[in-house]
Amino acid sequence: MDHVPGVLTWRRRAWIWGPAVLQMTVIFVLSSLRDIELPAGISDHTAHFSGYALLGALVLRALAGATWSGVTLPAAWRAWLISAVYGVTDEFHQRFVDGRWPSVGDWLADALGAAAAIAAIVAVAPFIRRATTSAKGYGGPP
Repeated sequence: MDHVPGVLTWRRRAWIWGPAVLQMTVIFVLSSLRDIELPAGISDHTAHFSGYALLGALVLRALAGATWSGVTLPAAWRAWLISAVYGVTDEFHQRFVDGRWPSVGDWLADALGAAAAIAAIVAVAPFIRRATTSAKGYGGPP
């Protein structure tokens, strides 16, 4: 199967989705802890925003097939939706952790973090695609 065009091997799938799944795992593990000591000056909402910004970026990367050409508005929308829904499940999960509770404010920070990172990637993607296409000496179809 490694040689069949258009078929993703398990290695390629792991390369594409592994980072997003790893970030989801990190979020789940951290949400399972009763007491989390944040570094001085880092608020709970900033931590949520940052963690989900990374998740949003990694989910978009996966949906784009780890290519700049795959960064599209539909992929961005799906990446945000996956990240935001994961945030809902994370808040629900915290309901069952001693000393933790679900928070709409935390979820909003999650959703905004994912949206910010995804929007930034969508904004720069055309420039990167253009630069990499120009660097290859290929200006597009005739």
